[in-house]
Amino acid sequence: GLAGKRVGFELGCWNLAPADVSALQERLPEMKVVDASRLVSSVMAVKNELEIKAIRDAMAMTDVAVRAFQQSLRDGITEMEMAAAVQGEVRKAGGDEVRLVSIGFGERAKLPHTKLTRHPIRNNEPAMVEVGGIKQGYAGALVRGAVLGRHPEAETLHALAEEALEAAIAAIKPGVTAGEVDAAARKVIERSVRPQALNHRVGYQTGAPWGERGNISLEPGATDILETSMTVHMPVILLGKDDYLFGCSETVLVTERGAEILSRTPHTLYRA
Repeated sequence: GLAGKRVGFELGCWNLAPADVSALQERLPEMKVVDASRLVSSVMAVKNELEIKAIRDAMAMTDVAVRAFQQSLRDGITEMEMAAAVQGEVRKAGGDEVRLVSIGFGERAKLPHTKLTRHPIRNNEPAMVEVGGIKQGYAGALVRGAVLGRHPEAETLHALAEEALEAAIAAIKPGVTAGEVDAAARKVIERSVRPQALNHRVGYQTGAPWGERGNISLEPGATDILETSMTVHMPVILLGKDDYLFGCSETVLVTERGAEILSRTPHTLYRA
């Protein structure tokens, strides 16, 4: 019964091969293919109670991972050793392995989404981790920064990232646009000592998987309307004058009262 109908496909989905769509059209030449990517993403963006519980459970393991990261930070520990310490504490807490997107020590904090190496951290160097617990495919994403000793540039960037992140969180409520949330954070940075430090969007739709294949993006001019029960991850990572990339994030749930922060580990700079 589809021969002469309009049929929507998620054409923006990475695992839908163009060859498959073409093969289907050969079988049904009168069928009109339309892109339903935004329809699918808009449905995925609003979470039900079971999905929200999965994200909360995932975030509980993320918090375990962050605390392990902070408590293990010491002169000489390598990125690989840190990763092992983090995963070990998560397993002790009864969780599955967390997804470690990156751990960057010292000069390697200048690289986005670093791969784990045997590079050690030394005194007076920064450290940053991006990590997410996973529960039934749903992620609890977080970015956290730390300094072993002192590091003026990282400290400046982190303080600014905190202020911008808090402005974005305060702007979130049902009915506002994604662009308005981005603008709230961006204004903080544009009037700061590092006005060009933010060179990416403020956040994005998250769920299952981490970078849920939705189109809700907190970026300049975005017109998507935030709704109750949406979840977004907001990594405010700033570029410093010495090319350091440093900041923090939160994953939040949109509620009738505003944004609920799902993490229980503060996004303030950790000092070891």
